[in-house]
Amino acid sequence: MADKNRKTRTKPRRLKGFRDIDAADVLARDGMIRRIRKVYEGYGFTPLETPMLEYVDALGKYLPEADQVDGGIFAFRDEDEEWIALRYDLTAPLSRYVAMNPLLPRPFRRYQVGPVFRVEKPGPGRFREFYQFDFDSVGTSSMLADAECCMVMCDTLEALGIARGSYIVRINDRKVLNGVLETVGGGQPLSPEVSANVLRSIDKLDRVGLEGVKALLGKGRKDESGDFTAGVGLTTSQIDIVLSYLGIESESCASQESRRTVCDELERLVGDSAVGREGVDELRQIDDALDGAGYGVDRAIIDPTVVRGLAYYTGPVFEGALTFEVVDDAGVTKQFGSVFGGGRYDDLVERFTAQKVPATGASIGIDRLLAALKMLGKTDTRSTTTDVLVTRLDENLTKQYQRIVAELRSAGVATELYVGNQGIGKQFKYASDTGKIAAVVMGDDELQAGQVSIKDLRLGDELSAEIGSDRKRWLEQQPAQIAVARDQLVETVRTVLKRYADV
Repeated sequence: MADKNRKTRTKPRRLKGFRDIDAADVLARDGMIRRIRKVYEGYGFTPLETPMLEYVDALGKYLPEADQVDGGIFAFRDEDEEWIALRYDLTAPLSRYVAMNPLLPRPFRRYQVGPVFRVEKPGPGRFREFYQFDFDSVGTSSMLADAECCMVMCDTLEALGIARGSYIVRINDRKVLNGVLETVGGGQPLSPEVSANVLRSIDKLDRVGLEGVKALLGKGRKDESGDFTAGVGLTTSQIDIVLSYLGIESESCASQESRRTVCDELERLVGDSAVGREGVDELRQIDDALDGAGYGVDRAIIDPTVVRGLAYYTGPVFEGALTFEVVDDAGVTKQFGSVFGGGRYDDLVERFTAQKVPATGASIGIDRLLAALKMLGKTDTRSTTTDVLVTRLDENLTKQYQRIVAELRSAGVATELYVGNQGIGKQFKYASDTGKIAAVVMGDDELQAGQVSIKDLRLGDELSAEIGSDRKRWLEQQPAQIAVARDQLVETVRTVLKRYADV
C-alpha cells in the first residue's frame, strides 16, 4: 500500500529555449562586459537601466516576421487587462525613456547591458533569453554619429582581442534599399508588405545564397526539409534589379577608394530616386568620417547586402561580423558571422511625441560573441572569483587560518577559506578544480616554527604532468611548495600570483 504521507516530488524542468549558465561562462561574460564598457565610456556614453517589462504598444511590432500582438515576444495581460511583454531589445525601451524625459541633454548618449527575450525557434547557439550590450546617440541627425558607431564597433572588437583581419564592419543604408525598391516598382514605392518581404528575402542571403534569394523574390523556395516558403512574386526583370544591387562588389576592392566606388555604383543603380540618392549621400558622409579617423577598408566597408532584420531602421545600418571560419552542426565550413549590429532609427521616439527625434546606435550580442571568444581562446576559463585557498590541515588551528584569510584579504588578495569537510588531498583538488592559483598550508609544525607553506598550484599541475606516476619522486621534491616565515606570507603570495598576472 502506497504511503499516503509521502510528498510528491517536483520534476526539475527548464523552459524550452532557456539555459543555466555556469560560473566559468558568467565570469567570462562579466570580464567581457567590463572591457566593452571601457570602450563605450571612452566615447562618452553613460549607463542607463530600463525595466525588463514594458507595455506592448510601447515596444511596438518591429521584429521580423511578427504579425500579431504577441508575435515574437513573450506577452501576457496584467490585472488591468493591459498587454505586457518582456522586452525584445534595449532600443524600443530607450525610445520610451527619451519620450518621458524631454529635458535630457541632446544628444543623449547612453549604454545599457542586460537580457532580452524573443519567442524564436531554439537551436544550437539560439536561445530565447540572451544578453545585449547597446550604445546609442539620441537627438542628432549627423552622420558623424553613425560613423562613430562603426568606430566603436571596431574598437570594441579589438579591445576583446579580435585582431584586424578577423572581423569586418559592414555598412549600408535603408534609404538606398528603398531607392532600389522604387526602381523595382518602376519609379513608384512598392507596398509596405511587398517591401518588407523583399527586405526579408535579402536578409536571408547568408543562409540561402543568391539562388535562394532569387527564388524567394519570385515564386518561392523549398528548403532541405521540404518546407516551402511562398515567394514575393516579383517579375523576372524586377528580380534582376535586386540581384544587380546584391552583386555590387565591396570586399574585393583592396584600396581606400573601394567605399567610394561602391557609393558610385549604388548611385547609378538608384537612378532618379530621391530617397535612394539621399541614402548614397549619407554613405558618402560616413565614408569621409571613417577616412578622416583612419578607419580603412581593412576594418569597415560598404556592403549592399546588409539589411538588418528589425523594421524600425530608417537610414544607415551596420553590422560587425567575425570572418574566421568555423564548422557548423551540419559539417559546413563558413565564417562565424555577425556579432554586432545597429543602425539609425529616426521614427521611434516620434511615435510617442509626434516630434522628430533622430537617433542611432548599435548592439552586441553578448552570448554569441562570448562563444566566438571561447573558440579563439580569448576568455578566462576559471570558475572562481578568488586566487588563493587557505586550507585547513588541523581543525584545532581554525582561528589561525581565519587570521591568515583576513590578512590576505586586507592586503587586497582575493582569498577563500576552505569550509568543507574533506582532507588535505581533496582540498588541493578542490583548489585546482575551481581555478585557484595558490594554496596556503599550515599545520602545527609550521605554527611552532613561525612559518606557512605556499603551494603554486599551476606549477604543481605542470610538474605533476611531467613527473607522471612517479609519486615517490613527487613527494621527495615537492617542487611547487615552499615554506616561508609567517611575516612573509603576503609578499610571497603576491609573488606567486604575479607569475600569472597576464595569463
